[in-house]
Amino acid sequence: MSIIPRMDKKLKPSATRKRFALNLRKTREQLGLSQEALADAAGLHRTYVGSVERGERNISIDNIERLALALGVSPDSLLEEPKK
Repeated sequence: MSIIPRMDKKLKPSATRKRFALNLRKTREQLGLSQEALADAAGLHRTYVGSVERGERNISIDNIERLALALGVSPDSLLEEPKK
């Protein structure tokens, strides 16, 4: 029997969540969009987009896709490791 660690809501954001948040912000800024403009284009609330960019939200796949479409990028590009 394997023991699966319990996910605690107070844990720090995962590396993947941090990477997504960074890529989202960088892409938005490169396009010259405000958080509010991105939120409007994606059909999301501006405070939600801000909290995603800060890594505070465990974002759904559906919302990843909405943000990617609004930015004109693929969802997987928002999850890629930064290029060195």
